Amino acid sequence: MARLLNTSGYKGVNAPDRADVLIVNTCGFIGPARDESIRNLRELARGKRKHQQLIAAGCLSQLWGPRLAQEVPGLDGVIGTRRWMDIVDFIDSVRGRAKPEPLYHLPTDALTVGADERGAMRTALQGASAYLKISDGCRRPCAFCTIPTIKGTLKSRPPELILSEARKLASDGLRELVLIAQDLTDYGSDLGLKDGLAHLLKDVCQAAPEIEWVRLMYAYPGAVTDRLIETMVEHPQICHYLDIPLQHGHPATLRRMRRPSNIDWVHRTVAKMRAAMPDLCVRTTFIVGYPGETEAEFQTLLDFVDEMQFDRVGVFTYSHEPNTPSGILPGQVDEDVKEARRDALMLKQQQISLMRNQRMVGQTLKTLIEGHDKGLSVGRTYRDAPEVDGLVIVDGTLPVGEMVPVHIDGALEYDLTGSVETEQPLIVL
Repeated sequence: MARLLNTSGYKGVNAPDRADVLIVNTCGFIGPARDESIRNLRELARGKRKHQQLIAAGCLSQLWGPRLAQEVPGLDGVIGTRRWMDIVDFIDSVRGRAKPEPLYHLPTDALTVGADERGAMRTALQGASAYLKISDGCRRPCAFCTIPTIKGTLKSRPPELILSEARKLASDGLRELVLIAQDLTDYGSDLGLKDGLAHLLKDVCQAAPEIEWVRLMYAYPGAVTDRLIETMVEHPQICHYLDIPLQHGHPATLRRMRRPSNIDWVHRTVAKMRAAMPDLCVRTTFIVGYPGETEAEFQTLLDFVDEMQFDRVGVFTYSHEPNTPSGILPGQVDEDVKEARRDALMLKQQQISLMRNQRMVGQTLKTLIEGHDKGLSVGRTYRDAPEVDGLVIVDGTLPVGEMVPVHIDGALEYDLTGSVETEQPLIVL
């Protein structure tokens, strides 16, 4: 949206009181995110100057529509996720309207998701890294998730557009490209492609060989194919890192979640990937306190995490969403039980994470430097996705945006420490 606005004569400013148009990109996925979105909108509405326009965009806009304007007095417009690329025309309409009532732009046709981007590159640059969305929407039936309601069904972006963006980012000096979607592994199924993600990865590596890291986020369990594994092995640009949100380790819980419940598949596939890529880093996420989760089911999850020895784990307490199938399930778990289970699982994973990190001590790892302060620099290795994983803390002031060989000399639960060894050969992992 910012790119479209910039190319249409608008200019971004760094303070709300300097703006003519205020846009809040909301989240509607779970209750706390909705509360934060409304809180920010109300704060801006209270301080809004005469002739300023306040626009709510994004997922909560799509989910609530006119209700959002009822929750936020002073809101001037609501634009959802299906036609975000109409933002310029929408703002022009809001600013030019004769009546003070809010305007809405909330088409519901899921087939419009991502269909007309009007030249907007769907990337989010952060220093030397960028997120590149390859599809939008989801056709999976997870019982706890509102994304299909918000985003609609899967809509893959044409490969040629993705490759064009990758080339442009490479020419701008990008070092890391993070491919994202609600479900990466479903990419291209709506275009009639088989193993679409594997083919896309191969093409991205060929189209933008200057990009040193290509990272994969959000692979669906059961959809990691042999061809995908082979592609990750064949192309050194692709980080030996995969995020597979498993959500639980007990088959009965997974069936209530309407998630893949074949735990044997997880064991076989992770073992296969680790055999092909001994340096593989696996990230996953789990939900605790899902409706009906018994102490025995939770203990099975603890045992599963112990057996699998994942490198990175995120744990979330179940958020009760009334408009999802799980919202009406019996056996809702008390909040204090949810919190206790999250703490217990995170404590176990801390011990595992420390042991996994200790295996890095003595190695020299290529590290993308992201900042420095007071004689220390921080960066990430191939094992660390932006914002969600650990960091490498390095002695010295190193150039931001550069890949630097760092000798790892210490390990914490989530982070590593190291120093630069310029005379030793770089081990590229």
